[in-house]
Amino acid sequence: MAWSQDEERMLLQIERHLTDEDPRLAARLESFNERVQRQEGRRRRRVRGEGGPAGGPRGTTVVIVVSWMLIAILIAMLLVLVLRHEAAAALPL
Repeated sequence: MAWSQDEERMLLQIERHLTDEDPRLAARLESFNERVQRQEGRRRRRVRGEGGPAGGPRGTTVVIVVSWMLIAILIAMLLVLVLRHEAAAALPL
């Protein structure tokens, strides 16, 4: 939705006032806006298949699943070792 001319004029006045009042804050906001625009550009390129990192959301999902599997295997191994130790301790010598 486009801004009306009055709204654009008011926003420009607010921007000028902010820049005059607190130039550091204005610079930080501008830097933030530039970073957001760069990230949006990367997302658009990735959606169109123009590049970006090879491991997207699917890559992170695989890493998380593999991590959980490793944790489950470690817990299972510890349980087996504990139960085996208790069984061995119960044997009469």
